[in-house]
Amino acid sequence: MHMENQIQPYISFVAASRNDGHGGNIFKRMQLFVQGLIGQCDRHRLPAELILVEWNPPADKPRLRDVLPAPPKGSMLRIRYIEVPPDIHNRYRRAKAIPLFQMIAKNVGIRRAKGKFVLCTNVDLLFSDALFQTLAAQSLETNTFYRANRCDVPDGIDPAWTLDRQLDWCSKHIIRRIGRESRYANINLEHFEFNGKSRLKKIVANQASLILKAMWPPEKWQYYQMDTFACGDFTILSRDAWMDIQGYVELDLYSIHIDSLALMAAAALGYRQHVFPPELCTYHIDHPSGWESMSPMEKLKFLEERPGIDYGMLYEAGMYILKHQKRLNLNPEDPGVCQA
Repeated sequence: MHMENQIQPYISFVAASRNDGHGGNIFKRMQLFVQGLIGQCDRHRLPAELILVEWNPPADKPRLRDVLPAPPKGSMLRIRYIEVPPDIHNRYRRAKAIPLFQMIAKNVGIRRAKGKFVLCTNVDLLFSDALFQTLAAQSLETNTFYRANRCDVPDGIDPAWTLDRQLDWCSKHIIRRIGRESRYANINLEHFEFNGKSRLKKIVANQASLILKAMWPPEKWQYYQMDTFACGDFTILSRDAWMDIQGYVELDLYSIHIDSLALMAAAALGYRQHVFPPELCTYHIDHPSGWESMSPMEKLKFLEERPGIDYGMLYEAGMYILKHQKRLNLNPEDPGVCQA
């Protein structure tokens, strides 16, 4: 644990991982993530902490604290590693099929965060400098949850490049953009697969969607406003708000859509959604086992081995809590699975 920085963090970045090569070339992507976070916190003078939850670490591999970059003396970023040992992991029924329970691991970090705001994210991302500059302004509101588009980029970044070169390369090599387009305010057109459509079609659909508002019950309209795509990569709430929604629901399932349910819970309790404009984005380093990179047949096979929530169940659960304006209330009363 790196103790040099005792400044009260404004943001706690929370992520989960393990040193097992999951997702392909994970160590390189983690290295880029940590290097980038150190560089941008120091560049923009953002007091922050990174809580990296090492879930079920393999016995034959070094611990992440021993191999990932450490902030220099005087850095604005402090890194805290929290280990969840195999004996806790093995309590879960699907422990063999799912070696990393990502959302439960993130809850471990959320509950121990010291920042006023908590940004739940993943270890294969870089943040655009425009996004980081906005975070460093320290103007986030406690009644709001914040989302940013995810831009997938190829795995072609060299860790030896400067941060500016890495970010410039990412901006010029976007494979796909995931997330709501904030300029179309009436409804999230991504739900209706409009991302690849022309701007004219989007404008027409955005205006036509007001008809749906008149026809649908309020909770259905609210559901389709939500920016749930890739929300596990970037969601900010105040620490108090994360506690209010009870964090991520702790299910013995693969993590898909559990992140979306957290947004539904926040909206159900009255927190306002804010989607940053397109240039305030994250860059996700693409990998073959990533969900967006899989074919439909590969996804079916994946879910056979690692069951998860499907779209139908997400819709039912989301509509229920939005209608009744309530929490999910599915987590254990004593949810802490390890000590910091």
